[in-house]
Amino acid sequence: MAESTAASGQDAGTPGPSAVHAPRGLSAPTVLETLRRLDSGPRGLTEAQAEERLARLGENIGPAWRAASWPRLLLRSLRDPFTAVLACLGLVSAAVLAWSTASVILLLVVVSCVLRASGEHRADRSTAALRELVATTATVLRRADEEAAPATRELPVAELVPGDVIRLGPGDLVPADVRLLRASGLAVHQAALTGESAPVAKSADDLPRAAGGGLFDQPQLCFQGGSVASGSATAVVTATGAHTRFAAAHEGRAGRPEASAFDRSVHGISWILIRFMLLTPPLVLMANATLRDRGLETLPFAVAVAVGLTPEMLPVLVTLCLARGASLLARSHGVIVKRLPALHDVGAVDILCLDKTGTLTQDRPVADRALGPDGRDDPEVLHWAAVNAWWTLQLADLPEPDALDEAVLDAVDEDTLTAYDGVAAVPFAPDRRLAVAVVRTPGRLGTHTLVVKGDVQAVLERCALADDERERLRALAARQADGGVRVLAVATAERYSRARDYQPADARGLVFRGLITLRDALVPTAADALTVLTDRGVTVKVLTGDHPGTAVRACLDLGIPVAADALLTGDDIDLLADAELSEAAGRTTVFARCTPEHKARITEALRTGGHTVGFLGDGVNDLPALRAADVGIAPRDAADVAREGADVVLAEKDLTAIAHAVAAGRHAGGNIVTYLRITLSSNLGNVLAMLSAGLLLPFLPMLPAQVLLQNLCFDAAQLTFAHDRPAPAALRRPTVLDPPDLLRFITGFGVLNAVADLATFGVLALAVHEPGRAADEAVFHSGWFTENLVTQALVMVLLRVGRSTAEFRRPGPVVWAALALAVIGLAFPLSPLGPLLGLTALPAVYYLLLTAVLAFYAAALVAARNRTASHPS
Repeated sequence: MAESTAASGQDAGTPGPSAVHAPRGLSAPTVLETLRRLDSGPRGLTEAQAEERLARLGENIGPAWRAASWPRLLLRSLRDPFTAVLACLGLVSAAVLAWSTASVILLLVVVSCVLRASGEHRADRSTAALRELVATTATVLRRADEEAAPATRELPVAELVPGDVIRLGPGDLVPADVRLLRASGLAVHQAALTGESAPVAKSADDLPRAAGGGLFDQPQLCFQGGSVASGSATAVVTATGAHTRFAAAHEGRAGRPEASAFDRSVHGISWILIRFMLLTPPLVLMANATLRDRGLETLPFAVAVAVGLTPEMLPVLVTLCLARGASLLARSHGVIVKRLPALHDVGAVDILCLDKTGTLTQDRPVADRALGPDGRDDPEVLHWAAVNAWWTLQLADLPEPDALDEAVLDAVDEDTLTAYDGVAAVPFAPDRRLAVAVVRTPGRLGTHTLVVKGDVQAVLERCALADDERERLRALAARQADGGVRVLAVATAERYSRARDYQPADARGLVFRGLITLRDALVPTAADALTVLTDRGVTVKVLTGDHPGTAVRACLDLGIPVAADALLTGDDIDLLADAELSEAAGRTTVFARCTPEHKARITEALRTGGHTVGFLGDGVNDLPALRAADVGIAPRDAADVAREGADVVLAEKDLTAIAHAVAAGRHAGGNIVTYLRITLSSNLGNVLAMLSAGLLLPFLPMLPAQVLLQNLCFDAAQLTFAHDRPAPAALRRPTVLDPPDLLRFITGFGVLNAVADLATFGVLALAVHEPGRAADEAVFHSGWFTENLVTQALVMVLLRVGRSTAEFRRPGPVVWAALALAVIGLAFPLSPLGPLLGLTALPAVYYLLLTAVLAFYAAALVAARNRTASHPS
């Protein structure tokens, strides 16, 4: 366990967290046991003891993180396979003396390394920001020596040591893990560790607790990262620095994040390209040496074939697609993509993990139902609850309105409440768990009405009821609470008016009026956004620190189905091994009572199951999961460390913005997939045809300069894919760069392209009659040059992702670029520039025969495309 791990790091004589933190399901040690184990007392430590422990255990700061230097980050970037592809391209270009191309590619290598190193450096800085989220000073009791009286001092938090006695008040941050010695009305926000939106009541009593509760359910314990919502306390420090639960939540997760979905896909594709590039030149050389007795003179041709196989514009087009999508998102929807590949990852997401509060529900309750004692709707109950809330708010000196009271008042007409005259109020307090308002009804002289509202058990204990009736009402309230709502009880009593003040003890012998149920207010845009995400193949999973029933109720209200076996709690997760959790996480919709460790484990389990996972979080407690996900998403007002650790930042915590980001990611990803499919299949077809022609012909099938020229034309035309708009069908499912699927596609369509090229060879044999050798070579080169560019233009138009034939009525930039490519292929051999590259004019019969070949090729492309679309892999 994390507690045990932390404890092992402390020296003997001063226990670690495991010594004072109760194991799961057991009570915390008593105050006396805690003080004995810490060798401390209620008066605190002496200065000498504190200095000795500080020197031995270290300062109360988070675990140190040594950021990698810039040179080390740059060297690490060079090991990336995508960067290796670029470097190989540069070497190939230099080998054929294309120095300008080699220079451009070298620049791309440098830019790629710098961008990757920058992202890792930013992640290191986000880890350092953890220290800014804890308190800076603390109120500590210290003694000059054993005989001196304790004195209160303000000390830097870094100087706290286990055994120090501190005082906490409203608004204070908890500076370390502590065990309460005394507490008065204490409530603590623990969202930084558990995600619970409501403050948790804390007390210092040593009463045993029921088994089954987690560490954060122990009321005697408070943890670093929490903050005091109300009340005051005196506590003894039990753990500091790297041994706190706050530090344990981020232990081992502060380093470099794992490779994202985009990185893994590009790595796979890059290694495919590297293998092809390394195999092609030796095969060409060996084949020509064996069959045609040609040796090193074919080396330039072999190198040109390798260049022709590789998509030189891949880094440029990927950057254009992602940068254009990120720019549009930022301008139109306020979504900032901090790491460009994260935009592709958002488009590939098929599971989105998020918290409930602030995303699905607002951080406030609303009145749901008012039930009478018989369980039927009774508006009178809501009326009395509103009378209590109104006059408690008017007469009591409260620091701020209670959220439950505001929800009740929002549900009634406040004008009906002013008919009463307020007499006195006893506000809600955690120890008595109810509020009392005393009012006078006009026309009823000498009579006051006590209106009581609060915890069901506390109110029922004060009602004049038989035991069986009290149990029946308690069961009625329990059934309502099981439905995921908060339940308040309302009761009244008539009293003779009197001059003295009313006390809580006066609320006895009450008449039970009924129950008020309250649910979390839903985010107005959540339901529509969830519908959009579902239509686009994104499954939403809720990871929350709240009560299971509350989370399930919010899901059902928003139309998210939750099956009987689709709920896991933190206790359930702790019982599952990683493999079991990976299987269970796929079918689970709601994960409740989650700690930061749980959220990170769930995210990793989903990724292990083959999913691309997005995680939306805004607190320190979400940081481990943000890093574990393929893409971390945070709103602009999130904690600094969460925002720094995220890949995508939203202007607001709104699912609608995520839906827009998913669409933009799939738009960009679809264009990248289209480019890779078209380019690699076309290039593979050309390479196969070149290898075949090189073995069949007594001369080179195409000169190196001609290969590079047609590649340049094709690459320039393909840049328009960055401005293409994929078909709507392409946005309905995650866009993933799957190397095996890509390999199957380019192999099938590459062979089809090679068949068209071989058919062109036959056309050339029929169209050309008894030429001389030099003319034979020039005509063959010209005919194949024209056919290559025209077939590549056909491929650009017909193989765009998700397109059907009916969608080509309106030409876009890709269609115009393809048309320009075909015009160049037809016109260049006829132009004055043709002879400079060894090209010549072709006979008219060639164009007639070529038209027939292209018609059959286009029909075959459409048939193969439709078959692939109807049988997706």
